[in-house]
Amino acid sequence: MKTLPIALTIAGSDSGGGAGIQADLKTFAAFGVHGTSAITCITAQNPKRVTGIQPIRADMVRRQIESVFDELRPLAVKTGMLYSAKIIRTVAEFFSHGQRPPLVVDPVMVATSGAVLLKPAAIRDLKQHLLPLATLITPNLDEAQLLVGRKLRSVEDLKTAAWELQEAYGCAVLVKGGHLHTGPAAMDVFFDGRALKLLTASRVRGVSTHGTGCTYSAAIAAALARGRNLSRAVELAKRYITRAIGGSHRVARHTVLRHGTVV
Repeated sequence: MKTLPIALTIAGSDSGGGAGIQADLKTFAAFGVHGTSAITCITAQNPKRVTGIQPIRADMVRRQIESVFDELRPLAVKTGMLYSAKIIRTVAEFFSHGQRPPLVVDPVMVATSGAVLLKPAAIRDLKQHLLPLATLITPNLDEAQLLVGRKLRSVEDLKTAAWELQEAYGCAVLVKGGHLHTGPAAMDVFFDGRALKLLTASRVRGVSTHGTGCTYSAAIAAALARGRNLSRAVELAKRYITRAIGGSHRVARHTVLRHGTVV
């Protein structure tokens, strides 16, 4: 009987199925990884808007994580929407003790629709308590701007931001430049404190979807769970998200990512 590696996502639930826990578990499955989850929030949302957010009690978030680790110890973990300072501190406290698997932190702050997914007061706790525990952080353009406190307008700005964030938190950084208007290529910057790498892919025109950030970070965690080193995991994840966007499906009046099997 084949034994599957395990990954854990700690994130919010998307009732529309395109982002959050739902996107993460689809991505884990595509990589041949058994997905486990700790849900931080229930959201009422669809591809156009978020109409409601109900956070889970922080103690229940911790119990979910503990239950997974008791019997299904993950080889990699990712975090997505954490929403509140209390949940952030709870997650950080759990991972601050003992040996922990690689931790990919997607600092989810704002949805594609514009809805705020992290309370402003919680940003300080994210910076102080969770980011220093990360193996990798994966901010998009807007999130990177919030973390460094200024506008980022060029690839050179992304490189500088990646260097600053690595210096500040001591972890590797992937700054995603998909929202940066740099021509026909979507360019991300990866910096692990030693080497800086640019990851490029042709932009997919005419596709508007959400869940790309969740899927990207989940793909990195899945590749780590399968034993890839961090640099290679990021490369595989970039390839996966590019293919998922390019192969998007039509669902009702909306476009959703295609989660295909990784060969």
